[in-house]
Amino acid sequence: MTYQETIDYLFGALPMYQKIGNEAFKKGLENILRLCDAMGQPHAQFKTLHVAGTNGKGSTSHSIAAVLQAAGYKTGLYTSPHLKSFTERVRIDGQEIPQQEVVDFVENNKALFDEIKPSFFEMTVALAFWYFAKNNVDIAIIEVGLGGRLDSTNIIRPELSVITNISFDHTEMLGDTLALIAAEKAGIIKPFVPVVLGEILPETEQVFREKAAQENAPLVSANAILRAEYKGQDEDYQLFDVYKEGLLYFENLAFQLKGSYQRKNLPTIIAALDQLQLRGFSFTEHDLREGLANVSTLTGLKGRWQKLTTKPTTICDTGHNESGLAQVLAQVSTQKFDNLYMVVGVVREKDLAKILPLFPQNAYYFFCQPSVPRGLPAQELFEKAAVFGLRGEVIVNPNEALAQARQRAGESDFIFVGGSTFVVADLDEI
Repeated sequence: MTYQETIDYLFGALPMYQKIGNEAFKKGLENILRLCDAMGQPHAQFKTLHVAGTNGKGSTSHSIAAVLQAAGYKTGLYTSPHLKSFTERVRIDGQEIPQQEVVDFVENNKALFDEIKPSFFEMTVALAFWYFAKNNVDIAIIEVGLGGRLDSTNIIRPELSVITNISFDHTEMLGDTLALIAAEKAGIIKPFVPVVLGEILPETEQVFREKAAQENAPLVSANAILRAEYKGQDEDYQLFDVYKEGLLYFENLAFQLKGSYQRKNLPTIIAALDQLQLRGFSFTEHDLREGLANVSTLTGLKGRWQKLTTKPTTICDTGHNESGLAQVLAQVSTQKFDNLYMVVGVVREKDLAKILPLFPQNAYYFFCQPSVPRGLPAQELFEKAAVFGLRGEVIVNPNEALAQARQRAGESDFIFVGGSTFVVADLDEI
């Protein structure tokens, strides 16, 4: 098989949540256990760190990986979804899995796939475990795909579990209350394995504490211990002073990830790194600073408050649920500009009644449609947005919509592209 034939097989023969949504979601661990048993249990052959949460888990995973890379550890990183290339999902020291490795994996296991009929995600998780084991990584950072309890990644026994935060997303599968969603995320908590919690809400705190107590898992509340104070930013970094239990812990800590919402992720990241040190991992303050100052450079992270151009300033961001969009759009509101242009598209299952009120009415919109089957038709989004006072026009293709926004914008204007991970993924310049 060629690489393209392999990708066509994966995308065509196996259900893929990224493309079709809920129908691809298989609850339960039976398939991934069968796959990994047939492959000699690769997931048990290296150390892991498990990251769940509604928002921030990608940034957190990449940041922890970057520090471990800076410290010289051979570091695997499994994340989803990909933006441009399937190989983005599986990396070692920031390098994407070679295409030939994907081909070999599928060719060697195609009979097994045909027998078990795993989902796209189950197959991809098995690929990551196989590749990390084959290459003898020191540790792999494993990001949960959806939920936690029944997510295919949840067959690992990690050194540490991390849960970034809880908010409403995928409610049709995870539950329609914060407590129910938290219970699904809490499913990654393992017996005697420490767990770091990021943002804690009154509706979710007891859920996590009860699960941790049930599993005899030491629980660390990052925001109860650590606080990140924003100091400013330049072209390359945000700067923070980090306090631990009220005392200055890191002064002028440079963080390459730009979104203002990263100040909420930073205490979780540092608390997780502190716990890894207690678990025997060794790195210096220099390693930590080097890693956080170069997260995107070291790991290839894209789409988090990413600047595409200046004059006009053009920013894209993959934030897509109610909480994530609220934080991103709050940052848009703090920018200096003469006129604001928004290139926006969403997927069908989003609750527009909750999302559209978050968008500014003082902007001109180019409504587009992400190029996945789940994409909501741009005309439908245009009509729904008008109810909430959002005006603009329909240009279905995200790249054409961005081009039109740039034609209309002046040098001192601001363009934002987002609403869905898949709108950002469609951009040719990412």
